[in-house]
Amino acid sequence: MIDSKACQSKKQKGTTLIEVLIAIVIISIGLLSVAALQTVALKSNNGSYLRSQATFLAYDLADRIRAAPDSAENGDYNDGQGGDRAEWDARVVNQLGSGASGQVVMVIGSTANAASITIQWNDNRARIRAASDADESVLTSFNYQMEF
Repeated sequence: MIDSKACQSKKQKGTTLIEVLIAIVIISIGLLSVAALQTVALKSNNGSYLRSQATFLAYDLADRIRAAPDSAENGDYNDGQGGDRAEWDARVVNQLGSGASGQVVMVIGSTANAASITIQWNDNRARIRAASDADESVLTSFNYQMEF
């Protein structure tokens, strides 16, 4: 009987090492998954930040137009103008990156005036894509309609 116990203990040697190796593999896969999740969260957070900045910029220009409706009716806020519009265009590029642009389309009516403010920026950094996707610039736009 003593010989059979010695034989069994020899067969059991190394099983804890295999269990530890399997546990390390499982933990490694879990940590890699957490790192991938963190990367996706950072990309989404950056895209959300840029959308928030575009919203603030559109509201800012809308408030400027509401504050000076006569200037807006005269075309002072049309594309390529100076003054408030030039300052706003500079802020769009500063906050949303190079290549960002803003466009304003005024509709002056007899009873009500309206404006459409469109802001475009490159959202390629925040875009979640497969490894096979081309690294091309993707323009995202925000459109705000207002009456004044």
